[in-house]
Amino acid sequence: MSQPQWITVLGATGSIGLSTLDVIARHPERYQVFAMSGYSRLTELRALCLKHTPRYCVVPNPIAADELQRSLQAAGCATEVLVGEEGLCQVAAAPEVDAVMAAIVGAAGLRPTLAAVHAGKKILLANKEALVMSGALFMQAVQRSGSVLLPIDSEHNAIFQCLPQDFARGLTAVGVRRILLTASGGPFRQTPLAELEQVTPAQACAHPNWSMGRKISVDSATMMNKGLELIEACWLFDARPEQVEVVVHPQSVIHSLVDYVDGSVLAQLGNPDMRTPIAHALAWPQRLDSGVAPLDLFSIARLDFQAPDEQRFPCLRLAREAAQAGGSAPAMLNAANEVAVEAFLQGRLRYPEIARMIAAVLEREAVVPVDDLDAVFAADGRARMLAEQWLSRRGQ
Repeated sequence: MSQPQWITVLGATGSIGLSTLDVIARHPERYQVFAMSGYSRLTELRALCLKHTPRYCVVPNPIAADELQRSLQAAGCATEVLVGEEGLCQVAAAPEVDAVMAAIVGAAGLRPTLAAVHAGKKILLANKEALVMSGALFMQAVQRSGSVLLPIDSEHNAIFQCLPQDFARGLTAVGVRRILLTASGGPFRQTPLAELEQVTPAQACAHPNWSMGRKISVDSATMMNKGLELIEACWLFDARPEQVEVVVHPQSVIHSLVDYVDGSVLAQLGNPDMRTPIAHALAWPQRLDSGVAPLDLFSIARLDFQAPDEQRFPCLRLAREAAQAGGSAPAMLNAANEVAVEAFLQGRLRYPEIARMIAAVLEREAVVPVDDLDAVFAADGRARMLAEQWLSRRGQ
């Protein structure tokens, strides 16, 4: 490779963004950071700019931008600071950019990721909400633009690696019977149900295997994360919801499996470290060193599996129902969950009420078709309003 590829990292201060920057830094001859973004951790973003010297960085508001720009200039750093969603879309679609790591959490990542898609970039998709909210529209945009879409979630990356290259012809056509989507079960897999009422945010964020941000850690605890991944898998691999089966695998060593009609089951294994799927997607179709230690099967010694308990994890059932309903249901599911998780982290909602609130929102609103992005955001906004109303009534 004569010239390094230019990479934009959206969500640079989160766990995925930091892991991406770590892999990039290991291969400076292959990759350079074109731009990065941050939301609230601006001190960390400044340090990353000084280390990686991107051309641009993006922050959420003008006040933060002015402060960061002055600080960077004082340190002799030439990085230009941009603002808001417009800035995010600019650095995602810039002509110089070869690949975009889409790692902004939640609905906020949809428009910048779509900007990268429309520009025909190689998309490293860690923002599952983009596909959950606008699956058909998103995949149509990928097909029209010729963009290369590579999944970063460890489970979807594992499935991608286990499928044949021509899987786009359809799962049945390539002999796939089902996709087995693994889940760790999170920190409350064996907690007595009665004790879940007293779960604290700190406990919900203490994932046994993965180091993740607070929102995704709570989603993992409720298994909403797995529900969102189920919806994402349907769009990525053109699968029906009934073709995707969730399997609880506490060790998080098998990242997912593909079951073929001849009885073969292919699995991708590795240590629970996000640098593996990131390095795979960055270098695809080649391979490169990610910095992840080799898997030691002798120290692991055993691999366990069990079916998910939907009484313990009602969010998984809600997500599957939304996937089957289609239309506006997944966008509303995601929006209600974002409001619920934030309320839980703020101490305004008890842990079991996360699922109850999401269910209440979905019951209040009929599912409608989503034919354009405006319809997607209308469903998102309606669900957020209903969720806030539910919270307000609960507080009375």
